[in-house]
Amino acid sequence: MTAALFAGVVFSQSDTKGTLLPATAEPATATKQPAPQGAIYKVNTEKKIVALTFDISWGEKAPGPILDILEQKGVKKSTFFLSGPWTTTHPEIAKRIKSLGYEIGNHGNKHDDFPKYPNEWIQEQVTKSEQSIFDATGVKTNLIRTPNGAFDKRVIAKLNAMGYTVVQWTTDSRDWMRPGADKIVERVVTKAVPGDIILMHASDSALQTIDALPRIIDGLKAKGYEFLTVSELLANANVTSKAE
Repeated sequence: MTAALFAGVVFSQSDTKGTLLPATAEPATATKQPAPQGAIYKVNTEKKIVALTFDISWGEKAPGPILDILEQKGVKKSTFFLSGPWTTTHPEIAKRIKSLGYEIGNHGNKHDDFPKYPNEWIQEQVTKSEQSIFDATGVKTNLIRTPNGAFDKRVIAKLNAMGYTVVQWTTDSRDWMRPGADKIVERVVTKAVPGDIILMHASDSALQTIDALPRIIDGLKAKGYEFLTVSELLANANVTSKAE
């Protein structure tokens, strides 16, 4: 495994909006900047800034309450990675995520490990989910978290070539394992560090996140942390990336 450090860059989701999709979409008005190479785990900074990120691949019980909590707690910045099929079947929830101002990234189409498949399959799957997200929200995604966080050097090279920044995490809440809300809270609040990308889920496989999230937000705020989107986090410091 290799590591590289390089300056973070803001990648606005609107920079290339409409460049691939329906004929009614607006043409691009800015040159797309190259994606950082490798998979991004955190940024190197002394500032108390973190990104709360949520993966959604199925279900409708968790997303609404999680969005309610973020609103109630005044968390205006977070990043949601949406799968294509989920977005297609729950467009209103996806639209609400967008309307609240949260950043939207791509979580693929079929929820399977990318390294198992050729580049053509990856291209097809990412393009499908990109289209689904665009159709529902008008957002042209340029951040991706691969299903199950699975990647290798070939996958990273392919996604980078497609213009995607591949986003991993440093702190894993492990909420999908359903260890109990107390353990989820303890794990995130005690392990979070400046520049952290925190992995959580808003799928129905992780309903305990609903109980844990208010305490996670309160605990991190008590420690002086500010919440940013992943793109804003990347803009604030050097980035730690790895390619396997």
